[in-house]
Formats: sequence, C-alpha cells, structure tokens
Amino acid sequence: MTTLGTASADPGEFDTGRLTVGEMRDGTAVGLPVAVVNGERDGKTLYLQAASDGDELNGVGVLRRVVPQLDPAELAGEVRVVGITNFHAFQVAEHRNPIDDTKLNRAYPGSANGSSSERIAHATFSAAEDADLILDLHQGSTSRMINEVRVRCGRHHRLHSDCLELAKAFGCGHVLDQKGPEGQLARAGPSEGIPTVDPELGGAVGFDEESIQYGVDGVFNVLRYYGLLDGDVETERQTRAKDFDRYGSPVGGIVEYKQDLGDDVRAGDTLFEVTDVFGTLKATVTADNHGIFWRSRRLPQVATGEYVCSVGTDVDSF
Repeated sequence: MTTLGTASADPGEFDTGRLTVGEMRDGTAVGLPVAVVNGERDGKTLYLQAASDGDELNGVGVLRRVVPQLDPAELAGEVRVVGITNFHAFQVAEHRNPIDDTKLNRAYPGSANGSSSERIAHATFSAAEDADLILDLHQGSTSRMINEVRVRCGRHHRLHSDCLELAKAFGCGHVLDQKGPEGQLARAGPSEGIPTVDPELGGAVGFDEESIQYGVDGVFNVLRYYGLLDGDVETERQTRAKDFDRYGSPVGGIVEYKQDLGDDVRAGDTLFEVTDVFGTLKATVTADNHGIFWRSRRLPQVATGEYVCSVGTDVDSF
C-alpha cells in the first residue's frame, strides 16, 4: 500500500486525500490536496506537484486533465501527486507564501520544525524523496514566456545527464540548462539521487490552454518513456539555452516589442522600443548577443530600469 497524507492505495487502486502541513490562524488544519495512483504492475514512481508558486496555475490545469486519465489497471509503478503545493499563496493568488513572505521554491528540502514554507517543503519533499522521477510544474509567473523545461542541478552534477534525459523526454522543445538557486526542488531532488526537472509552462493570468496542453503531453511522454505506461515515445531534439541576457528599460514609457517569443535574434537586432503616451520614440533597445527571445513582461508600461524581457543565450541543441 502507498500512503500520501490521508490518501492510501493498494496496487490497482486510486485515492485522493489531504496532506496536513500545519494550521491556519484560527486553528483550522491546512491540508494540501493529494492523490495516489498505484499501478497493478511494479514499476517506477513518479512524483508530480503544481502551484509551488501560488499564482502559477497552468500546472494545476495539467493535473486536472492528467489524473482522471490515469488508470491503475494500465499503470506499471505509481504516481504521487500534490495538486496545490503553496496552499497559502494559492488562496490569495499570490506568488509567495503570505504567512512568512517566502518563495516556497527556495525552501527545499525544508524543515519539519521551520517556518510555514519550510514545513510545506519538508512534507512534500518527504513524499518525493523515494521517487524515481520528479516533475515540479511551474510557469513564468504572469509574464509571457515560451514553454520550456528547466534543468537546475548544474552541468557538473552527477545527475546532470539524467535530468537532461528527463527534460528531453518531457519534450517542450526548449530547455534552460542553468544551475538554479539554493532551495529549489529541482536542485534538492538530484542531491538525493532523483532526476528532477522544472517544466515552466508558459506564462498566464489564469489558465493558458496551449501551455497546459504542452504539460499534459509532457507528463504522458514521461510516463511512457520510463515505462509507467505502455507506448513508445520518439524524443525530438531540444533547443537548449545555458544563460540569459536580461533587459530593462532605459526610460519610462510604453513598450513595443519587435520580437516574438521563440524568435531567433542576432546581436544588434532590435528587441523593443519605448515611446511616450503620444507615440514619440524615446529609446530603442537591441540584443547584445545571439539567442532566442525567451520571456517578456505582459504589461506595456515601464519605469526607468524596470525589467522588460530576456534572451536565452549560449544556445545549442541536444
């Protein structure tokens, strides 16, 4: 039998429940929604979680489509799911946990006796630490971003090639291969010997259907590639960026982009212009290096020095 919080499933069974991670200010228990799909046959264990950042909802959209399609009779191994990880931030549609003003994906592997975020990180990591594979479903917050998978363990890590293989199996088409900050699940997992990646499924306010479909396809690609479900997966070459150039605005005004997400840009190409509210040109910003137009802010108005866009650089394919 596999147990995750109050969800328990013998081989061939499916169950949902709650994983208690503390209490609200009035003493009400805080329970994360969890599910266990235990296959009839032996196989690998996949751990999935979404909404580590409370305003990143595309991962929730993925899970609500994936989980109903998982039949224990067809599954070899098991799938463990935490549907909403950053409970407090999700309730108020914010990025960070408002209880301790912390970004949850900087708190792994967490602490059983720590802050609110550290306790959530500890509880969810405890559910994942004996898995064979981890997918931590994210998105580019509310900014506009291409669909990508992030490999965050660092290129000198012993599990780097395994994490790259997992990213390629997921198959978004773009991979960011750059060591992440301390406390990310995609770093804590490989440190425990578990290939872990961080699919960043676009960016949206609410659900983005295209990005959600990328995520659904990616999860089923992983399930088939690693033998949890029958079926073949033909992996395709992925475009990989190993670094970012970030661009801010030199002036205040209204941004007009000259590149679309995913465009190939060359040094000297215009990325965006800034005008005043009457359309008079105030500034033109060009690319410093060759790369891919990767991410941009959603709102057009900017102040001097405010972030506008990013270009993925040091690009190759694998």
